[in-house]
Amino acid sequence: MFITSIELIQYRRGMKVHAGPVDWLWVRLHTDTGLTGLGETYPCSDAEAAVVEHSLAPVLLGRNPLQTDLLWADMFQAVSYHGWAGAEIRAISAIDIALLDLAGKAAGVPVYQILGGASRDSIPIYNTCYDHVDFLTDPERLAGELLQSGISAMKIWPFDAIARLNRGQTITADQLQQGIEPLHRIRQEFGDSMSVAMEFHGYWNLPCARKIAQALEPFEPMWLEEMLPQDNLAVYAELARSTRLPLTISERLMTRYGFRELMENRAASIIMPDICWCGGLSEAKRIATMAETWYLPVAPHNCGGPVLHWASAHLAANLTNLSILETVRRNYLDEYKGILTRELVPVNGLLPVPAGPGLGIELSSSVFSAPNVTSRTIAAER
Repeated sequence: MFITSIELIQYRRGMKVHAGPVDWLWVRLHTDTGLTGLGETYPCSDAEAAVVEHSLAPVLLGRNPLQTDLLWADMFQAVSYHGWAGAEIRAISAIDIALLDLAGKAAGVPVYQILGGASRDSIPIYNTCYDHVDFLTDPERLAGELLQSGISAMKIWPFDAIARLNRGQTITADQLQQGIEPLHRIRQEFGDSMSVAMEFHGYWNLPCARKIAQALEPFEPMWLEEMLPQDNLAVYAELARSTRLPLTISERLMTRYGFRELMENRAASIIMPDICWCGGLSEAKRIATMAETWYLPVAPHNCGGPVLHWASAHLAANLTNLSILETVRRNYLDEYKGILTRELVPVNGLLPVPAGPGLGIELSSSVFSAPNVTSRTIAAER
């Protein structure tokens, strides 16, 4: 079997999150056997598609897609000279997901079996609250709805507006109370029955992060996520030593090389790779295995598109050191509708282990006629 062409499908959503607009790029690898592999990355589809077309396609076309480790190494080498930690690794991530999807289809088994088999019958999840219910104004209603559906963990980011106002450089006592208020209200209403993770999107400096962490300690959040930018992990270790609350970082770290220092200096209690950013399923598995040597759990970041959602479920099904998997209720109930041939939604607060072969899904045919979708194919020269 060999790769005959690479199809690039760009889905322009026009949706903005805290850091700006987010597009999805889907990659389909076509082979001489008729089997295809589907992968995904985000958020800058133009940049990631350009990397696939100009840097990775020459490495992949005509090659055996089942040599996944060798192809990963060759793709990484092809982009490493000019600096790899951006669109390059996001593009490799999409290709790697597609290669694992192909490997599962070729073997007739789910991707989690290629990774080493299922370690659980269902997957524990939390809900990241990009939601129709606002966690700032109605946190009790949001937490109550989630609990009613069986989901007993959620993630909110009530300090972000304050950080943007102050550029993350100062925070007053009143602003501290403002940021704590949604968590406080959830605790008053539901006690410890709802676990609440606090997200900070890397907006704060070290003194403010220490002050916020100290103020949050009585409320026992599940974790503090990305309080600082991820560029100086030694400073992150200082923050970790100043609070008893667990820190988790970071979807923005890329490859096992980016996570090595984080694990060595024990800055994080929970490791959070994003399959679409860290280097794909293969690299996420390597990162998780490396985390095991430091006795650290993994909570994969899963806040992108529908293919990432399925790929993350396969990884979570496999990992023996899984802590919990991120999901977004608004995504799997609304945003993903009609895009894939199957849906993957929680049942009684747990995500089912996905069935295969491969990832177990394809893009719906209707996607290709949508006005916000463009596609092109790169084929080997004859």
